[in-house]
Amino acid sequence: MGYKIGIDVGGTFTDLVYSGGAEPIAVVKTPSTPENQSLGVLAGIAKIAAREGITVADLLRNTELIIHGTTVATNTMLEFNGARTGLITTKGFRDDIEIRRGYKERIFNPRYPRPIPIAQRRHRLTVNERVDREGRVLTPLNEAEVVTAVRTLKDAGVESIGVCLFFGFLNPAHEKNIAEIIKREHPNAFISLSHEVLPQIREFERVSTTLVNAYTGPKLKRYLESLQNELAHSGFTSDFFVMLSNGGIMNASYAGSFAVYSLLSGPAGGVVACAQLIGELCGEPNLITVDMGGTSYDVSLIRQGKPTVTTNYWVSRYRVATPMLDIHTIGAGGGSIAWVDTGGALQVGPQSAGAVPGPACYGRGGLIPTVTDANLLLGYLDPDNFLGGEMKLDRRAAQEAMNNTVARPLGLTVTEAAHGIFRIVNNNMANGIRVVSVQRGYDPRDFVLVAFGGNGALHAGMQARDLGIRKVIVPRLATAFSARGLLNSNIVVNKMRTYIARSDDYNLDKVNALFVAMREELRNDLPPHYLQSSSFTQTLLHNYQVDMHYKGETHEITVPLESSVGKVTDEDIHRAVKAFHAAHESLHTFCNPDDPVYLMNLRLEAVVQTPKPSFKKLEQCGEDAAGALRTKRPVYFDNAGGFTETPIYDGPRIQCGNIMRGPCVIEEPATTIVVYPNQTARLTEFDTYEIIC
Repeated sequence: MGYKIGIDVGGTFTDLVYSGGAEPIAVVKTPSTPENQSLGVLAGIAKIAAREGITVADLLRNTELIIHGTTVATNTMLEFNGARTGLITTKGFRDDIEIRRGYKERIFNPRYPRPIPIAQRRHRLTVNERVDREGRVLTPLNEAEVVTAVRTLKDAGVESIGVCLFFGFLNPAHEKNIAEIIKREHPNAFISLSHEVLPQIREFERVSTTLVNAYTGPKLKRYLESLQNELAHSGFTSDFFVMLSNGGIMNASYAGSFAVYSLLSGPAGGVVACAQLIGELCGEPNLITVDMGGTSYDVSLIRQGKPTVTTNYWVSRYRVATPMLDIHTIGAGGGSIAWVDTGGALQVGPQSAGAVPGPACYGRGGLIPTVTDANLLLGYLDPDNFLGGEMKLDRRAAQEAMNNTVARPLGLTVTEAAHGIFRIVNNNMANGIRVVSVQRGYDPRDFVLVAFGGNGALHAGMQARDLGIRKVIVPRLATAFSARGLLNSNIVVNKMRTYIARSDDYNLDKVNALFVAMREELRNDLPPHYLQSSSFTQTLLHNYQVDMHYKGETHEITVPLESSVGKVTDEDIHRAVKAFHAAHESLHTFCNPDDPVYLMNLRLEAVVQTPKPSFKKLEQCGEDAAGALRTKRPVYFDNAGGFTETPIYDGPRIQCGNIMRGPCVIEEPATTIVVYPNQTARLTEFDTYEIIC
């Protein structure tokens, strides 16, 4: 069996997890290279080859699969450095992207600025055409106007064009004609067609999602093509997949064409890992997952074994309505910068020191203290054993940065300033957990907290204490758990069609005809050799869903449309209506069973099961962890009176069943786990630390 490599690019480090080598599952880390993510990826692959004692060429020739989680599309929207983008739309709909259905984030602030435009108004052009609500052509497309519009955009230096026509999702003929004209008049342009990106009703959501795809697509496509060329030049000839926001993977050419589908590419892998490796394997169906890396803190909720999926996602104030895992992100990571505002209050984040210069203690020129600097000064991190000893931390640089930037301006000691940063970032992260739990109608005390990422386990015990959570699980591979999840991901493709009808007055033949059409489209998107595989039909699953709402509501709830006979029946629709009432009650605390329910969108998800790395349970070795005790050092705990001589355990020497009572610190090669006073940690047979709070 060959190698399989999962790659997760973070803001500070790039994590690579691989199987097929000397160890069943192994991890390497390398600093991220924001100026060109592929440099960090290639450096990581070189480290894998060195670790396996082979050349890079031999490694790649024997690699069956590479799966990549990338932040290129996300960073493009956060930094607003995407392609020069134009829009061609139906006459009269030029300004939908700015009208935004009247939505304004701060309705009582008349001076609140509009979103930064990703398509300037002078680059949003209209053409005469019209299709009615049944998909019938009322006004033929004026192709001469299209030619003029494309030439105007080309002369203006526009390199990416979004096409979004009114009712184009019902009859895409005019959008397809425009695409052919663009290819003829501006052959190098990147093209995004709304009926391919988001074929559903509501023009603002559709035009916003289409423009985000057009804005981010060229950069992601260039990056993926460049990385693939580099890998091919070094000997790689097998499958290269990209993690998508829906928790599935697809080939790189698909991801490059639909960049908007990969906005949550990085953190999605961690949610998949939690659902499968913690939820299914450990028997914990209700989880709150937190991924704390160097730049961000990503929170998600898994209920009854299934990650929450949303179509109501905003990125940089632009709506993206494609299905994606419901991941809430805040700027709280190890590299989050501490600063004092003009009112004299201490703040932490959302700005990050990133990989370069990084925290002051990295010794790369950083002069502003970060969360990592605070953790070092409080004794949670060992300056001589960071990343398993690969990297040394400069305690003096951290002290100077803390004193100059925070302690002295606020009249605090360095320790008080560090503890203030620690408390603030913990509070910020606890509030992030409340967003996906309390604000969604769930009590966090009913869930298990899963902490991963390089910094997650440093803080999870405090968040559990603040929120009343009784159990925390920390995977031993916490630092690269998102990359680990990539190896457990399946190929997933979503399709949808708008179909509006009352649940007591619908055309069942029309419903099934739409699902048949979507199934055919799905087969066209899937990689050809998977379709030709003899095991394809056994590994392909189809999941039917429907969006529903009550009359007058502007947001839908997606519920399963379970079919046991291969096509939708009346009974399936009736069950979906009951599921909708129950979901409405859960989300909004009320339902109206006597009111008519409207079908809005039909959804079809195709899942192709992929081979997973094998897992072997650890053998129990007793509770005594004395053999793993490495040393003691002063560590700061506020409920223990300050610095306390604290046991420090060497993670690789801890055996299954060993119990470590807090306060203590467990140092794994690439992550540190802090067990706070009155908490107890145990290494389980699933290679996870279970902390009882």
